[in-house]
Amino acid sequence: MQDRMTAQQTAEYLGLNRETVYRMARRKEIPHFKLGNRILFSKSSIEEWIREQEEANMSASSY
Repeated sequence: MQDRMTAQQTAEYLGLNRETVYRMARRKEIPHFKLGNRILFSKSSIEEWIREQEEANMSASSY
């Protein structure tokens, strides 16, 4: 399996709308890279980003 994903594939993987993924990329809120005029996402980078988000949320929560 390729590590590269399109915005549509990333959106499906994350359960988000494709436009939300593009918006997050423009705001540099999600790891991505450009190849020519295409915005692509590395699945391994997205998975690491998810782990970081989970850790940040766990340390910020006050249970």
